Amino acid sequence: MPTTPDYIRIANDIVAAVKARELKPEDKLPSIVQMAADYKVGTSTIQMVYVRLEALRVIRRHQGKGIFVTDPETWMQEP
Repeated sequence: MPTTPDYIRIANDIVAAVKARELKPEDKLPSIVQMAADYKVGTSTIQMVYVRLEALRVIRRHQGKGIFVTDPETWMQEP
């Protein structure tokens, strides 16, 4: 049985936290370095997480300010 790649598992954790209202729109996510330390993965894995979440419109990046959760109403729905 294949295991889910770390970047998908972590992205799913973040989506689940938003759906459970543990994270709210406009909440700031940890830096890539901090998130990598929290999940015990490399920074490149977290970069892939953030690219995936940005593509789904779950997060938005503000240069110099951070990465923020968006309103679930604006998310792209996965097929």
